[in-house]
Amino acid sequence: MGSTIFAVCLPLALALVMFGLGLTLAVDDFARVLRYPKAAVVALLCQMVLLPAVCLGLIYLFQLEGALAVGMLLLAASPGGPSANLFSHIAGGNVALNITLTAINSVLAVFTMPLIVAFAYSRFMDGDGSFGLRPDKFAQVFAIVLVPVAIGMWVHRRFTGWAERMRGNVKILSIVVLALVVLAAVAKNFGTLSENIGKLASLSLVFAVISLAVGYFVPRLCKVDADQAIASAMEIGIHNGAIAIAIAGSVLHNDAMAVPGAVYGVLMNIPAAIAAYLLAKYVRHDRPAPVPSTVAG
Repeated sequence: MGSTIFAVCLPLALALVMFGLGLTLAVDDFARVLRYPKAAVVALLCQMVLLPAVCLGLIYLFQLEGALAVGMLLLAASPGGPSANLFSHIAGGNVALNITLTAINSVLAVFTMPLIVAFAYSRFMDGDGSFGLRPDKFAQVFAIVLVPVAIGMWVHRRFTGWAERMRGNVKILSIVVLALVVLAAVAKNFGTLSENIGKLASLSLVFAVISLAVGYFVPRLCKVDADQAIASAMEIGIHNGAIAIAIAGSVLHNDAMAVPGAVYGVLMNIPAAIAAYLLAKYVRHDRPAPVPSTVAG
């Protein structure tokens, strides 16, 4: 009975989170990538290519196996979480770029997540490598991730005033729901968590720190402006644990795969908060002082 409730509530909770995301999006948010082409391309390449490779290396380093290894790669393939915009704002990042990256990442994740899960199954669970290519799995991920976003965008377009008024409340509610999803996953898989807490906690913290560092320093090496690099760091460093947990429980039907997403969902806030403080301090000190106006005498 508990498993059934968990399986039903997970998609509903994620739907609310993704609906809240849709309320903040408009078609222009997808087109805005043309204003930040270099920043967007660099961030997306880091998110889609570099981070899964880094995560795979950490899985081998920490000797994670089976469903937990698959769950960790599933997390690495997830788009940015709802709190990324908040941390980016605190750090002085370009929040508009965050919104654009979240929108694009959410669409791309529908196609990349099943592929990464297919690889993870074949590598760590002796499963069928074609798993991620099955049309029914694509359809389920599409329904879980994109349909609520599309509905939220339609509501935003049709009832713009209401959507604008509710945006802040829905964002707060989404973060609360995300926290409840994480706590539910922890409670349901407490045995698995307690047996592997050392590995998962260490791996999650290291992965969070590396993700934030990659998200900031790779764009800066590519001559991307500091505020855009901060947005990239928060988008790449703060994954949507709710998506990973919901897909693990509802699409993959393996509750153990939800544990890495739950652990990361809690611990990522520590390095994210530290990074936001340090980056905010750096941006303030890095900004040029205003040039005083001259007065003719």
